Amino acid sequence: MTLLAFVPAKYREAVLFSILALCWGSSFVAIEVGLEYVPPLLFAGLRYALAGVIVLGYAYLVTDRIWPVGRGEWLAVGVAGVFVIALYHGLLYIGELYVSGAVAATVVSTAPILTVAFAGVLLPDERLSPVGVFGFVLGLIGVVLVVQPSPSALGDEVTVGAAIVFASAVAFALGGVLVRPIESNLPLESLQAWAMLLGAAVLLGWAVVRGESITAIEMTSTAILSYAYLTFVSGVFAFLLYFELLDRSGAIQVNLVGYAEPAVAIVVSWIVLGTVVDSLTVVGLVTILAGFIVIKRRTIRRLLREHWTPTPAAGAGSSLTTEIRARGRALTDGGTTESAASSPNDGDVESGTATPGTETDSENESELETASETDSPSTESNTGADPDSRV
Repeated sequence: MTLLAFVPAKYREAVLFSILALCWGSSFVAIEVGLEYVPPLLFAGLRYALAGVIVLGYAYLVTDRIWPVGRGEWLAVGVAGVFVIALYHGLLYIGELYVSGAVAATVVSTAPILTVAFAGVLLPDERLSPVGVFGFVLGLIGVVLVVQPSPSALGDEVTVGAAIVFASAVAFALGGVLVRPIESNLPLESLQAWAMLLGAAVLLGWAVVRGESITAIEMTSTAILSYAYLTFVSGVFAFLLYFELLDRSGAIQVNLVGYAEPAVAIVVSWIVLGTVVDSLTVVGLVTILAGFIVIKRRTIRRLLREHWTPTPAAGAGSSLTTEIRARGRALTDGGTTESAASSPNDGDVESGTATPGTETDSENESELETASETDSPSTESNTGADPDSRV
């Protein structure tokens, strides 16, 4: 598939990246609008039920296999479906009952930083370095600036909503780390589809337990437009863009879309709803971004070096398995897929297997580094992008 074939080749990736950021960033606002008419878990579950069926049909057309085989592939589907789809989106949609889409997008942008922290704790070959800890703390400070909690307002709706959205980012990041060690050769499109369908089933079951009823849905034109936009534009269409960008640029570059999503959400929220965020929210977003830059400074420097070098980057055509692991962040809505887990020698973690005497700036720029990058939340996972792989 070649999208935007009419765009000159040298601008094509930038155009695709911008459209993807628009689709996933605006989805936070579409969720906020739709929640006026549809209970949150039903909203998310119905959205992913339809999107999963469509993506599965797409996978049938473009891949050689749609069925997971063996314990590893089913486990990958299970982790992605429960953590990256169900828990992430369920908590995100509930949280957006209390906070704006712009604030939610900003809080979710901590997912890549949280992924680094989880990787340092849970993966034996990775541990946080002092620089990684500093970047993680910067990200948390950014969240505090966005939420602006005070002792007298710890129980107010905004603080509670922001805490729930932050929990969604935690679920997304944890899922991205848990899926990384799992061996899976299932095509990414198939993995994405089954994770969506499993996540939808969990969300709909959760909705029943929570007491949500279909009779509470108000079938207004706004509700239908919101659902259609999230399913077809931020969902199916955005994932087609994501798959093409993944093939063109690799997971590292694509996952940077998660940091454009909050800015898009802020602008779209202002245009559509008239919501104006305060200056501290913007400062918080910049602080979160600074934390990510501190953690991923070597990867960013390498990407910039590759961008200005006329020869193609050596790792751009990595295997599908590598890309699947690299997406230990995905189904963004977005997300978000999705989440950016850092590589062992990227400055955010210390590798227990590093060879002494190797030059730090270039070490491990191989599949290990690519495979550990993730969304969306846009930080949308090996199941799709941002974070709206996350959203």
